[in-house]
Amino acid sequence: MELRDHNGLKYLIFPEIEKLGMVDHLVSTRLGGVSKGCYSECNLSYTRGDEKEAVDENYRRVSDALGHGRKLDDFVLTFQTHTTNVRVVTEDDRGKGPAKARDYTDVDGLITNIPGIILGAFHADCAPVFFIDPVNKAIGLSHSGWKGTKGKISAETIKKMTENYGTDPKDLYCAIGPSICGPCYEIGEDVASDFSQAFSEKELSENQILVPYPEGKYRLYIWNAIKLTLIQSGVPKEHISITDICTRCNPDLLFSHRIHGEKRGNLCSFLSLK
Repeated sequence: MELRDHNGLKYLIFPEIEKLGMVDHLVSTRLGGVSKGCYSECNLSYTRGDEKEAVDENYRRVSDALGHGRKLDDFVLTFQTHTTNVRVVTEDDRGKGPAKARDYTDVDGLITNIPGIILGAFHADCAPVFFIDPVNKAIGLSHSGWKGTKGKISAETIKKMTENYGTDPKDLYCAIGPSICGPCYEIGEDVASDFSQAFSEKELSENQILVPYPEGKYRLYIWNAIKLTLIQSGVPKEHISITDICTRCNPDLLFSHRIHGEKRGNLCSFLSLK
């Protein structure tokens, strides 16, 4: 990934997605917004206690970085509860998040084929996953924490794109954004057991998804699990970009739940058809 700067707003992009030339995208960092205290500087969540005026201004800076004169009423945001639910975003949804209230809950993934609408998904140790269909000109963006990864929300997002836009998985370009890395992601027997039910023992070991550690602990390599799900869904492995940036390893650049706890801001990833 590359770190960019637009009028002081620091954000990350995937060069392979940019090369497609059909979408605008970015992954926010903590830097370049106006939020104060534990939310500093670029918190993009309206539900963590930050001042609405500050969050609105942070969204204005994001929209300016994305370009094309977009405004707050062009965003559509997830309402995340660690589900595998994916919403088909229509023109009626435009603005739900920053500009007007969301009339839905339990939505961790979004898809659309409408140019100009900016899909947004929150994260702080969980992984954002981008989906671009250059053939049918459709996009998707999902929040994949351990529950969503275990439930294979990436497969569900692809299924929804196929049903609604005729997407063929072999045409998709996907990217897995910044989240907690495997060596930092310690889990217990309960979460490990859930993954053992979602993936076979062979899949877990050969793809280095679940690595045993002493005292009944494990390390979860969530990027590897998402990558396997994408490949099993039909996405060519050469079409998958994976971050090398860990949220927990970079607390000055990115918000991390494991470092900052509940008193923090949220990162957000954005994707829009040109």
